[in-house]
Amino acid sequence: MEKIKNRILEVVPEAVVVSEAPLTVSVPPLPFYDLARRLRDDEDMRFDYLVCMTGVDEGESLGVVYHLRSTVYGHELVLRTAALDRENPELASVVDIWATANLNEREVFDFFGIRFINHPDMRRLFLRNDWVGYPLRKDYNADEKINPVRLESEETIDVAPAYEASRDGEVEEIEHVLFKEGEYVVNIGPQHPATHGVLRFRVQLDGEIVRKVDVNCGYIHRGIEKMCESLTYPQMLALTDRLDYLSAHQNRHALCLCIEDALQIEVPERVKYIRTIMDELTRLQSHLLFWSTFCMDLGALTAFFYGFRDREKILDMFEETCGGRLIMNYNVVGGVMQDIHPNLVHRIKDFIKYLPPMLKEYHEVFTGNIIAQQRMKGIGLLSREDAISYGVTGPSGRASGWACDVRKIHPYGVYDKVDFKEIVREDGDVFGRYMVRMEEILQSLHILEQLVDNIPEGDFAVKTKPIIRLPEGNYFRSVEASRGEFGVYIESRGDKFPYRVKFRSPGLPLVSVVDLLARDGKIADLIAVGGSLDYVVPDIDR
Repeated sequence: MEKIKNRILEVVPEAVVVSEAPLTVSVPPLPFYDLARRLRDDEDMRFDYLVCMTGVDEGESLGVVYHLRSTVYGHELVLRTAALDRENPELASVVDIWATANLNEREVFDFFGIRFINHPDMRRLFLRNDWVGYPLRKDYNADEKINPVRLESEETIDVAPAYEASRDGEVEEIEHVLFKEGEYVVNIGPQHPATHGVLRFRVQLDGEIVRKVDVNCGYIHRGIEKMCESLTYPQMLALTDRLDYLSAHQNRHALCLCIEDALQIEVPERVKYIRTIMDELTRLQSHLLFWSTFCMDLGALTAFFYGFRDREKILDMFEETCGGRLIMNYNVVGGVMQDIHPNLVHRIKDFIKYLPPMLKEYHEVFTGNIIAQQRMKGIGLLSREDAISYGVTGPSGRASGWACDVRKIHPYGVYDKVDFKEIVREDGDVFGRYMVRMEEILQSLHILEQLVDNIPEGDFAVKTKPIIRLPEGNYFRSVEASRGEFGVYIESRGDKFPYRVKFRSPGLPLVSVVDLLARDGKIADLIAVGGSLDYVVPDIDR
C-alpha cells in the first residue's frame, strides 16, 4: 500500500493521508476525477470496483467517501473529497469510470444536494422531485409544514436535469431526454408481483421489445440511515433486520462486526460458530425463497409451494432459538442474544439429510423443463467487466465469472475454518444466476455439516457497557449476504450516537443493471431478468 500511497501523492501532491489502515486519503475536488480514472486504469493499481459511496455532511462542507477495491490485487483504498461551496455543492461525476456510481450519485444528490457534473440524470432517486431540502444534511428542517403529506401523485418527468462543465469551467444545466413524445411507455409496478416489492419500472416498448427501463425507487423509504443518527449503537441493531429481511442475520452480523472492530472486542469462539451457522441457515432459506418466487415468475406455481414447504423447516429453527421467524433480533454487540436451543443441532442434522433429495426433485420439476431452459439460457447477459463496474456482487456477480465472495476475500466468523467451494460460472445469463444459487444451497449444507458437531463450549456473549461510545474515526465492514456484499460504514465523533451511518445495499446495483440486461429483449424476458437478480426492495429503499 506504500506504493499506492506514493503514486497518489505523485499525481495529487496536495492530497492528505488521513489513515494508514485502511489507507484513507483526502483529495481536493478539482483533481479528484483525474485521480479516480488513474486509480482504475493504472495496471499497477486497478481499482476497478467501487464498493461503497457515502455522502457526508462535514459541517463546513459536503463531501463523499469512496471505498474502492482492486479485483486484481485485492487492495483496499478509501478516498474522501468535499465540495468547495456548501451553498452550491458540485463534484465531478465518476459514472463513466464506475457504472455503479449512477444510482449512488443520484442518492447522494437526493439526500445532500451535491450536484455531480457530467452525470446524465440528476433526478432524485428516492424522494419526490418536488421535495424541499436534503434530509441527511445536519441543518435539515424536518418541519411538516415544509413537506406536508401529499395525496396527489407526483408529476412524471420525461426530461431530467443534467449538468455539464464547459471548456472555461462554467457549469451549465442541460436537459436529458428520458422518453420522447410518442414513445410507448408502460408501468411495471409498483404493485406487481414480479417486481418483488413496491418497485416501479417505466418501460419503453417497441411492440414486445424493451428499448429502455427507467427504475423508480422510494415507494417504501423509511429513512433508516437518518434514524441511526439519533439512536445508540445497540438500538441501531434492530433496524438492520428490516433492510433485506431475507438476510436479517447477515445484515446484523455486519453491523456487530463493525462496532466490535471499533471497540476492539474479541467475541468468544462459540459466538463465531453460532453466527456462521445462522448466516448459512439464512442463506439457505433465502435461496429457497428465490427458487420459489423465480419459478412462479416464470409460471411454475407447483414449485412455489415446494420451496415454501422446505423453507418453513428453517424458519421453525429460527423461531425456537430466536423467537422470530423473519425478524430475529439475535446478534448483539459482543455475541448473541441467548444460547442456541437444545433442539437446534438435531434439527440441522435432519435438514442436511432431508434437503438434497428435494433438490433433485426441484431440478426435475423445473430446471430440466425445456420451456424453462428456453426462457433462461442466453437471456439477460451480464459480462464480468460490467458486473464489476456496476458492483453486482453475490450470486449474480459470480454467475458472470467474478469471484467476489466476501467469505473468501475477507473471512469472518469461522469461514476460514471450513471447506467450501465458491460457485463461479461463466454463463452470465438468467440460467447462470439461477444455477449459482441452486449449487450454493449444497455448499451451505456442506458448511453446516462441518460446524454442527463442532460448536465449542463457552459463553454466548461478552459483557459490554450499557452505553457504547465508539472511538472517533471511520469504520467499514462487510459480509457476504444472500444477495451480495452488504457493508456498514460508521463515522463516529466519539459520541454514543453515530455521526453518519451508511449501509452498502447489495440490491441497489442489482436494479441499476436491469436496463442493461433487459434492453432489446422481450418484455417477458424482463420478468425473468428481474427474478434472476433476486433483489429485495426494502434493502434498496433505506
